[in-house]
Amino acid sequence: MNKKIAIRMPPDIQSVQLGGHQVVFIDDFLEEPELMLEAAVRSEFSPCPGFDQKKGYPGIRSTAPAEYSNALVELLDPLIKANFDVPDSFELRKSACEFSLTTVPPGGLGLMQRTPHFDSSSPHHMAVLLYLCGQEHGGTGFYRHVSTGIQRITPENYQHYSDVYCEELELEEPSPRYFDRSDQRFTFLGMMPARFNRLVVYPGSLLHSACINPGIGICDDPRKGRLTVNTFFDF
Repeated sequence: MNKKIAIRMPPDIQSVQLGGHQVVFIDDFLEEPELMLEAAVRSEFSPCPGFDQKKGYPGIRSTAPAEYSNALVELLDPLIKANFDVPDSFELRKSACEFSLTTVPPGGLGLMQRTPHFDSSSPHHMAVLLYLCGQEHGGTGFYRHVSTGIQRITPENYQHYSDVYCEELELEEPSPRYFDRSDQRFTFLGMMPARFNRLVVYPGSLLHSACINPGIGICDDPRKGRLTVNTFFDF
C-alpha cells in the first residue's frame, strides 16, 4: 500500500515573539517527512518568475504534492484564525504549495534580493514555510527598518516605506550578500532557525529574509540544498 503524506496529530503548536510580533511553529510536522523529500527529488524544478530580472525568490521551484496542500488547508485555516486574530467569517485564499531551492550565489543577487522584504501589505496575508533541511541552512530572519522604525508593512505605511527604501537603494547599493544581520538600514530582531520537518507561520507583511549559508545553501539538489515548501494564505 502506498504511504500518504500526513500531518502528525495532534500538532505541537508553539509560538515565539520576534520584534513584538507572533511567529507560530510546529516541529515534527509531518508523520513521514521523508515522503515529501522523495517527492521533491522526483520533481522537475524551474526558475521562479522574475528570475532573469534578478527579482523575487532567488532560486527554483516545483509544485508540491496535492495531498500535502489539502492537509495544510484543513489544519491551518482554523489555526491561523485562532492565533492571528483573523475573523471566522473571512474566507481563505491560498497560493500553490511549492518546493523551493535557493540557487543564486550572493554575487548574482539583484538589489532588492539583498535586503529584507515583505510579501504583502494585507493584514491577513500569512506565509507558511515547511523546512525540509537542517539547522545548518540558517533560518528566517526578521527586521526593523532603521530610518522609519517600520517592522510590518501596512496599507497606511506602504507608500512611505517604499519611498524611503527606494531612495536608500539609489543612494548606496547594498552589498551582494544574503541578508542575515543588522546594517545601517535594517536592525536584526531575531531568527526562526531552520529545522528538518519544522513548519513556520508568520504574517507576510513583516520585514523578513531567508538567512542562508552560501557555502552549502546554494544548491539545486533537494537532498543537499536549502529545501523548503512555501505557501501563502490570505483572508
